Amino acid sequence: MFTEYLPAALQERAGSWLIVAGFIVVATLAAIIAHRLIITVLRRVAHRRPFTSDATRAAFRSSQLSLILLAIRVVLGGAPPTLPFISTLSYAVTVAFIITLTWLAIQCIHSVGATIARLNPHDVTDNLRARRILTQTRVLTRSAVFIAALIGFAFVLLTLPGARQIGASLLASAGVAGLVAGIAARPVLANFIAGLQIALSQPIRLDDVLIVKGEWGKVEEITGMFVVVRIWDERRLIVPLQWFIENPFENWTHKSSSILGSVFLWLDFSVPTDAIRAEFERVCKLSPLWDQRVCVMHVTDATDRAMQVRLLVSAQDSGTAFDLRCAIRESMIAFVAREYPGSMPKIRAMVQAQQAESEAEPKAA
Repeated sequence: MFTEYLPAALQERAGSWLIVAGFIVVATLAAIIAHRLIITVLRRVAHRRPFTSDATRAAFRSSQLSLILLAIRVVLGGAPPTLPFISTLSYAVTVAFIITLTWLAIQCIHSVGATIARLNPHDVTDNLRARRILTQTRVLTRSAVFIAALIGFAFVLLTLPGARQIGASLLASAGVAGLVAGIAARPVLANFIAGLQIALSQPIRLDDVLIVKGEWGKVEEITGMFVVVRIWDERRLIVPLQWFIENPFENWTHKSSSILGSVFLWLDFSVPTDAIRAEFERVCKLSPLWDQRVCVMHVTDATDRAMQVRLLVSAQDSGTAFDLRCAIRESMIAFVAREYPGSMPKIRAMVQAQQAESEAEPKAA
């Protein structure tokens, strides 16, 4: 072998490295076999438990790599400390093991979130509970991923030689810099805390209908920093999370998606209200958009020229209510124009004055 041509000290080190490499190979194979056995047992035990089953599939690679690195770390920990580069290799494996564990934790968190979303579909008619759970899941999942990544990064820093001394010197000499960094990071931390508040108190949820800054739209996405509101004309309104905690806004689907809609008509006093009410009720009963809860007509105002008629209807959601209001408005205007063509709003005082003058002229003659 080539080791025969090396000095005795180098031959001894090479032989030690070959032994260590052999143990690493054996430990790697043992870790792979043990991982396969553990995953097989978990899948058979939890074949009807969606959380465990999904976690074993999502975290298969990360858990396998973590177990392999753990086995290698155990082998390197038992190797002679006098071997060259053994400490460097051991440190590299330790850092890789911490990163892999962080990856494993993040995969498990994402798996739990995906399983909850799959078990609570929100593309159904009555999706209030599903949207509430899905909103909490997404916000808390992003927060948990951030915390897991932060903890993993902190453990990696703790493995650095002299990290405590560096940290102590930074804390002692960088007070002003720390204050500036804290002020600069305030919006990030505020939005992070606001995200937790939204997940727990839930003033908004996914697919909620909101009026934000005068715009009507639906909550399309809630991230760890902002909310994406899809406006009715397909624009996107990006609003920071903290804004929803500090400012009032309208939520049309907070408790239920059902809503009332109003249609206002200005009509002449000569129009019979009973006929308008009967036609309005007929239109509501024929419309598939009406949810059969509210169908009421009131004369809500009157001026010297016309009266205001309010037609109040209900629908299962805001989009349906808008379509229903448009349909009722079109039908009622067509009905009045057809049955009472002379009863649209008009100026009455001028007509009466002209009639009085025309009647007075023959008498004077």
